[in-house]
Amino acid sequence: MQPHATAEESVPPTAIESPLISYRDEATGERVDLTARQVGAWSARSASLLRDGCGLGPGSRVAVLLPPHWRTAVVLLGAWACGLAVSFRPRATAGLPVLEPGGDRPFDAVFVTPERQDDWLEDVPDAPHRYLVGTGPGRLVDVPLGWLDWSAEVLRHPDVTPDHTAIHPSDPASADGTTYGQWGALAREIAGMLDLRAGDRLLVDAGEHEQPLKWLLAPLSAGASVVISANLDPARRDAIVAAEQVTRVL
Repeated sequence: MQPHATAEESVPPTAIESPLISYRDEATGERVDLTARQVGAWSARSASLLRDGCGLGPGSRVAVLLPPHWRTAVVLLGAWACGLAVSFRPRATAGLPVLEPGGDRPFDAVFVTPERQDDWLEDVPDAPHRYLVGTGPGRLVDVPLGWLDWSAEVLRHPDVTPDHTAIHPSDPASADGTTYGQWGALAREIAGMLDLRAGDRLLVDAGEHEQPLKWLLAPLSAGASVVISANLDPARRDAIVAAEQVTRVL
């Protein structure tokens, strides 16, 4: 039997509500299914953490250095719900910084996995608010001084959307200045290239696609659901496609 996340993290979807985001780790057997309602609730918690817990809002900048994961999805959606500019840079190499327009400005919050935080090859920016986000079930055991466990902190905040933040299509949605309107147009264009449509179910190899524009924004813009597969064995892909009723593969 495959282990699931704890009840506080995920409630199995009902027969009526199908999963919007499914996460499965082929190495450990972990599986988490989140309906649209649950994704919205976790995104609202994340938004409340950033807005009420960190005091961030439009004009603030956050760095999200996380792999494809259901927690990454709700961190990103929560940040955008607050009107924040997000940097979701791919992995750095050989310790060289990843430069982007406005890169000389400090970040207000940073989200990173423990593996990347400890990796000397990574360029993890500093920030007043620093969160470790685990990719396994439950909370982290060891959290270094100066860091907080996101999975513990986010539960301190309500799963209701904070007071409405006025977000305009011309506002920057990412740290390089790309606007909300531009990201939306790019997401729809990629969805079209993938022939994604409402009701489709997209399988994503987490080890091959770290860019959230492809694995998160594009399918959501088309009304498709996502199956994120970590440690995917190519030999098992066809079996996963059949078991998950996948209609598209990224």
